[in-house]
Amino acid sequence: MEWMSDPSAGAWVRERLDTDLETMHSVVPRGFAAYARILHPAIVRSLPDRAVPTSDQWDRLPESEQQALRGQFVDEPATWAQTAAAFDTTLHPLAQWHRIVRTPTDEDWRTRIAPDGREFSAPLEGELAPEHLAAIATHLVGHTQTPDAGFAALWEGRGDLFGFYGITPSGGSLAFTDDPNHQAMLDRSTHDPFNNVFRKPTWQEGILSREISEGPRLRLPMRDHVLFSAPPRAFADPEWARQVPWRDRIAEERGFPRPPQSPSLLWPEDHAWVMVSEVDFDSTIVAGSPALIDTLCADERLEAFAIPEGADLTWDADMVNR
Repeated sequence: MEWMSDPSAGAWVRERLDTDLETMHSVVPRGFAAYARILHPAIVRSLPDRAVPTSDQWDRLPESEQQALRGQFVDEPATWAQTAAAFDTTLHPLAQWHRIVRTPTDEDWRTRIAPDGREFSAPLEGELAPEHLAAIATHLVGHTQTPDAGFAALWEGRGDLFGFYGITPSGGSLAFTDDPNHQAMLDRSTHDPFNNVFRKPTWQEGILSREISEGPRLRLPMRDHVLFSAPPRAFADPEWARQVPWRDRIAEERGFPRPPQSPSLLWPEDHAWVMVSEVDFDSTIVAGSPALIDTLCADERLEAFAIPEGADLTWDADMVNR
């Protein structure tokens, strides 16, 4: 995989996007025969013999009881279907998470307690876990003539990826050190910015090189991206995270490994399909052939639905669970 200093290979995506926000096509290209929505998994937390406390209830518990409960929490992946069953709502292809978990207007949808006492936490937005992407990619590579040639785009808004001119480091991993002198420097830079108002910003390294950080972007209507050549077949390997150039090696070397960002967009050289993980979506959209969409929806590892072209995935689009 290599950085593309010329992002024109993504121009076809821009040409197929809408400039308004009325449908998913502000971020998902039009012109494909079929589309699938792959729901990102949630997390469910339970306790063996009682309901999970709400945040207010938790704050009122004695520290000793909080400590005891921390050791009893059981966290597991949860599908949207399991979540809908817990909240007695209806799962359908255009469902929205905050409706599935019956969120009142003035409350937080990210964490909700179901009537049975379990706590459901919202899916990740704009991200696929490495194993989840690998499951999707196993189908993608079978529906292109160019499985070993393609492109991956990363949204530029992930702050730790790119360097910049500033006072504090771009990524948290760059601050990990046992050197007391270096730590003192970071403390001054981070916590005491007003004692030297004339200090000039310096280049703060990110995960990617300065050349990439300052280089050309694939400019789409909603987001700007950095483009890499990337064979789709590579992402079918559950260990794909070890191969990508945006892997955070510094964090790994210092004992703080973390999975790299999954591609915001992925497509093969023949444009047979495109996968979009929009940063504000809690689902990933795949556009391609009907056969590809059928295989994705049939995979029991995925929670996927066929959706029509022009689908509305905006916040208030769930008309079933109002």
